[in-house]
Amino acid sequence: METEQQDITLLKEAERRLHQLSPDRLRVAVDFLAYLQEREENEVTEELLSIPGFTEAFREAVEEAEAGEVVSFDRIRRHV
Repeated sequence: METEQQDITLLKEAERRLHQLSPDRLRVAVDFLAYLQEREENEVTEELLSIPGFTEAFREAVEEAEAGEVVSFDRIRRHV
């Protein structure tokens, strides 16, 4: 796993390289980054959906939230 400093270094390098691209190539790079992000989000979604009972538990949680059956975070936090 990369450290936070390594992540910062990579981000700075990516930014430096992005600044050197032509507008057309920059558009391609942004599209590719969006593709990678979407791919990562889909992988996470698939992982969650593979957890036994997750879909049903999530559906129930959404229904409870829509019905107003929620507790404020501040109220929960005080009891921890």
